[in-house]
Amino acid sequence: MEDPRLLTGASRFVDDVAPAGLLHAAFARSPFAAARIRSVDAGAARRVPGVVEVWDAADLELPGLRPILEREDFVVTEMPLLARDVVRFAGEPVAIVLAGSRYAAEDGAEAIEVDYVPDDGVSSIDEATADGAPLVHASAKGNLLLDAAMVDDPGLDAALDAAAVVVEATFSSGRLTAAPIETRACVAEWDARERRLIVHISHQIPHLVRTTIADLLGLPEHRVRVITPDVGGGFGLKCVVGREEILVSAAAARLRRPVKWIEDRLENLTSSFHGHEQRHTVRVGFDADGTLLGLDADIACDVGAYSCYPFTCGVEPLMAATELPGPYRLTRYRARARAVATDKPPIAPYRGVSRPQITFVMERVMDMAARRLDLDPVEVRMRNLIGPGEFPYRSASGLLVDEGSYQESLERCAAALDHATWRERQADARVEGRLIGQGFSCFSERTAYGTPAFASRKMAVTPGFESAHLRMDASGGVTVAVGTLSHGQGHETTFAQIAADELGLRPDDVRVVQGDTDSTPFGWGTFASRSIAIGGGAVKRAGEMLAERLARIGAHLLEVAPEDVELADGSISVRGAPGRSVAIAEAARVAHHAAHRLPAGAEPGLEVRSTFDPPGTFSNATHGVEVEVDPATGAVEIRRYVVVEDCGSVINPMIVEGQVHGGVAQGIAAALYERLAYDDRAQPLSGTFADFLVPTAGEIPRIEIHHLETPSTHSATGAKGMGEGGMIGAPAAIANAVSDALAHLGVEIDEIPITPERLLGAIREHRAIATVGDAT
Repeated sequence: MEDPRLLTGASRFVDDVAPAGLLHAAFARSPFAAARIRSVDAGAARRVPGVVEVWDAADLELPGLRPILEREDFVVTEMPLLARDVVRFAGEPVAIVLAGSRYAAEDGAEAIEVDYVPDDGVSSIDEATADGAPLVHASAKGNLLLDAAMVDDPGLDAALDAAAVVVEATFSSGRLTAAPIETRACVAEWDARERRLIVHISHQIPHLVRTTIADLLGLPEHRVRVITPDVGGGFGLKCVVGREEILVSAAAARLRRPVKWIEDRLENLTSSFHGHEQRHTVRVGFDADGTLLGLDADIACDVGAYSCYPFTCGVEPLMAATELPGPYRLTRYRARARAVATDKPPIAPYRGVSRPQITFVMERVMDMAARRLDLDPVEVRMRNLIGPGEFPYRSASGLLVDEGSYQESLERCAAALDHATWRERQADARVEGRLIGQGFSCFSERTAYGTPAFASRKMAVTPGFESAHLRMDASGGVTVAVGTLSHGQGHETTFAQIAADELGLRPDDVRVVQGDTDSTPFGWGTFASRSIAIGGGAVKRAGEMLAERLARIGAHLLEVAPEDVELADGSISVRGAPGRSVAIAEAARVAHHAAHRLPAGAEPGLEVRSTFDPPGTFSNATHGVEVEVDPATGAVEIRRYVVVEDCGSVINPMIVEGQVHGGVAQGIAAALYERLAYDDRAQPLSGTFADFLVPTAGEIPRIEIHHLETPSTHSATGAKGMGEGGMIGAPAAIANAVSDALAHLGVEIDEIPITPERLLGAIREHRAIATVGDAT
């Protein structure tokens, strides 16, 4: 439904919003990762032609963002809107400049003189947790913002002692950022007529933005309207509230002039929210036939300098510890999860949120165990995957896993890649001097987190439920208003399909409204693969309610019982008597224009509201990859990529496949290309796309997708979320394939991204070791 405007240039993004009298905002940002601020002098900046106003923290006197987990092991920190006294990462904003053009605003920001006293900062998990390390926050001892013993099974040590094989390894993943095509963007203006603030923003949760702006600026929420037009990608980056958007809103409210800020790419890469920088040290025991006996995990996440609002820095470590066992049977489990503060930008949810990392860990362990036990890696997985007849399954961390197709997805994927003949094909290639490898990753994707799931994290701000408002007008057209927010997922199409199916209409008869806090019901937006399962559930329930009202009206007009009619093809018909019908549009006109003809007790008009708040569900998939490694350069070429996915009932196969393609592309990026590098002084080294390597279409292979459908009983539509699965499965499958290609050299991949220089170094090192061994 949305494709025509997006493909023809009729769409509208935040940067297209340009009210009269517009001011542009730019930020003076710290060049130091850690420093004390002695003074801020804006005199020269105010003299720059075009500059209207300059503010630092002392000028604004606004509260900062204080995300909270109500846990004893969580350290509450405040992220000031502008740094006051101290800066904690390079790129942290110190002052805001407002000018008649972006050029003048940038010139003004450069003219601000800040007297910094640089301090020693910390740039890594090891530095931050070392004895005597400088503290990012004085209140966080050992630089730990969260230190959670999630699970501690007293029988684990005995199980590991009895194991035939114990895999001990440390796995790490690089720091990433979402890098959407449209960066963060905001235009705020004060409406003097309505006496309220109107904020256009590129975001995933408009109602959250409204609440946060109102709270920090001291306004009642009805004095703030948030509008989210078309959004050029989010991936989690835009589901948290940033300080810049609050400052732009404050400036518009104070100056009574519209203010715009469009994040540039340097800011996006070095000053925005990051994610996925983790280290997992594990001990995993298996018996002689490859059965998983126990898992001991120490998880450390580099969360940067602050907690993100409202999810906090706990989002990654808590997710990792809770869901590390994944799709495998496991009874003995211990996990410690730490959020480690460093002098780098804060992390936020980024597509997958720890699942790419925990899948990388578990799937590498499965291959390493198979190699040590001389077993086939597919067979080891089959012996441990939760199978038919075992659902619902209670995980070692307490999660209740609903019905899935874990074993079938692996079988289908292995068959698609002709795994049975792989060793023979690999041996033939090695004779030719070619290094080819095959790898798999199996995973579950917990989706549709409702209020109970988020409440278990003890968030002070607890997301969960979703709302839908359906209204049929007098012509029979339907408007669906939802609290979710599409930023590329095709909600206007899928939600229209769901409503149309319930009402016996065509999707073209349905208009979907989203992204405006004035015209949509309260909702928690779109993140965590929740929209089709929760938002779609709310739409379906509302559709059922509206269909019931229509059936009652139609039955009354046809003089039959409501249970004797059905809605289809735009009509209300008597079952078994297709000639007896009334058009839905006619029933709608009666409901609006001839209320005296309605059945007794029926309300005029046709409007319904519904909410949906499920306990959550689990999608699953298997990814299979074949790669070739160039031994001369360390380059990795993906030769085949197969996905067998199960997201429950598929509402729109084309949209599902588009989500898989996009997710796999991001997963390939994380596996082979993208990494935000920092030096030992926490200075960013990846300020452009020349350094942060986003893959192009040329690096993404053809992706072969197979669908399984295991409808969820926790979902009103049977659908499960699937927006993150492609990202979750790709790094592990690629790492396993590269390790398989180099297994005869003794190379094991324990870090992503797998860069050519790192891979080439490992190949040379192991060949040198082999040469020395031969000589002795």
